[in-house]
Amino acid sequence: MKNEFYYPSKDGLTQIHAIEWIPDGDVRAVLQIAHGMVEFIDRYDRFATFMASKGFYVVGNDHLGHGKSVTDGSALGYFAKENGNACVIGDMQSLREIASKKYPGVPYFLLGHSMGSFLSRQYIEMYGEGLAGAIIMGTGYQPTATLNLGIFLTSLLGKLKGDRYRSAFVNNMALGSYNKSFKPARTKNDWLTKDEAIVDAYEANPLNQFMFTVNGYNNMFRGMRFAQKKENLDMIPKSLPILVVSGYNDPVGNFGKGPTTVAEIYRKTGISDVTLKLFPNDRHEILNELDREEVDRFILSWLEERM
Repeated sequence: MKNEFYYPSKDGLTQIHAIEWIPDGDVRAVLQIAHGMVEFIDRYDRFATFMASKGFYVVGNDHLGHGKSVTDGSALGYFAKENGNACVIGDMQSLREIASKKYPGVPYFLLGHSMGSFLSRQYIEMYGEGLAGAIIMGTGYQPTATLNLGIFLTSLLGKLKGDRYRSAFVNNMALGSYNKSFKPARTKNDWLTKDEAIVDAYEANPLNQFMFTVNGYNNMFRGMRFAQKKENLDMIPKSLPILVVSGYNDPVGNFGKGPTTVAEIYRKTGISDVTLKLFPNDRHEILNELDREEVDRFILSWLEERM
């Protein structure tokens, strides 16, 4: 069974949209999903339905600036006036509290994809206690100097033009190179997946076709920098199982290099159970790739081994 509901955001203004997928039988575990940039939680319906059929209660929300959590088009790609990144993380924690009250005493897992992976990397530093495992999917790694430049530029543009300004330059700096490795490209989003039907559906939906505001980018860059600081990494419970999983041909992860770096950092931090999995030939959205059934089985197996 699939239900939609709303709960108040930490920004004090917004009602956050969420979806739950409820198994027909007993709930074996909870899986919370944090979606990526310029998408929404219902894009995970196929995977969530599969996991619910295996006894997982699956839940996820549309982050601030995304999906049905937005009632005004000008707020697409916008987090909050103050502490936007903290609000998004706080909304994830609020959802965990809601789900944990519904199903106490069962293993609780977190899966974050793309931007959701960067959010989840922060989340496990702040709220990792009590999680049965975390899946960091479609992630990458950017040098701190690069993130500092992005933070400086978006802060400056926000002061000059307002925090809802959408900069083609910043957008191209962040995303512009992703499609270059897939020429001749059929669309500007070929980097997402080899499944053309998925790409076409993505291109047809306005909720996948907006440009992030400088506010959104600034908060995202700050969150990525936070996640990479040693003092924050040291806050992750050392016994927390972590799966770093991506497509080998994912440009967000610099074709395997980013996820490999992230996994190595977790191991050096002293986390005892770190798994790295790169699916050959897969691009950014491994849950929407042509081999998605193989991906499903791998993720299910990893989760079940840690229940």
